[in-house]
Amino acid sequence: MLARSIGPRMAEVFDMPVVIENRAGAGGIIGYEMAAQAPADGYTLLIVAGGYTLNPSLYARLPYDTIRDFERVSLIACAPNLLVVIQSVPVASVQELIAFARAKPNYLNYASSGVGTTSYLSAEIFKAMTGVEMVHVPYKGAGDSTAAVIAGQVHLIFSTPNALMPQVKAGRLRALGVTSARRLPVIPEVPSIAEAGLAGYEVNNCYGILVPAKTPDVIVRKLNADIVRILRQPEMKPLLESLGFDVLGTTPEQFTAFARSDMAKWARDLKAAGIKPQ
Repeated sequence: MLARSIGPRMAEVFDMPVVIENRAGAGGIIGYEMAAQAPADGYTLLIVAGGYTLNPSLYARLPYDTIRDFERVSLIACAPNLLVVIQSVPVASVQELIAFARAKPNYLNYASSGVGTTSYLSAEIFKAMTGVEMVHVPYKGAGDSTAAVIAGQVHLIFSTPNALMPQVKAGRLRALGVTSARRLPVIPEVPSIAEAGLAGYEVNNCYGILVPAKTPDVIVRKLNADIVRILRQPEMKPLLESLGFDVLGTTPEQFTAFARSDMAKWARDLKAAGIKPQ
């Protein structure tokens, strides 16, 4: 969504075609490796999601170095997950969910879009911080996991707000909280999970643009200036916020500082949740 929202505007600014190519698989590793090996000429840009800073804590070996093999251009946006339950689960808040789950260990099951995704990790960190026991039901992607919770095949899910909010508004699902530290502008009535009583809880899926290592600094700075300008166009902020994104736009240095900090946070959170690199 981000690539296809920003791509046409990049084409206008660059005055040349911008080709968007999906390289899915292995938690983004296939795409990261391809970009790391591309010519460092500014013509290959990689939009990365949370797996960029998460993967070093999930995988013992990666075919690239997270920091050394890329130049960071700009953070684009962050998007939390939304915690929802089906209507038959008799809870209306995060605290009620915790109490219910503690009273009935392993009664509740939760869907995810796969082991290692932020959907899965949002739930696992929630479990570790609260001590509740729930059963994980993994699916092949966000589409399948969202369909499962809508159909009532599972009790709850942590997933993207833009996929779940139409079901919440239609009364099929009940929203309990967002995984970011603060509320989302698009759903201001839904508290953050930390605000709702689980202090310190935060899982954000942040997106940024990378280029291969050794791309000349003048090119990195030019790309940064153009991308930040695109993000600040009057129509971009409301468009991306309507999709559940918190719009950013940073310097390369700020992105690098964030990457290092987020890598350390994931390492701490996954260790606390008992998840080891494979």
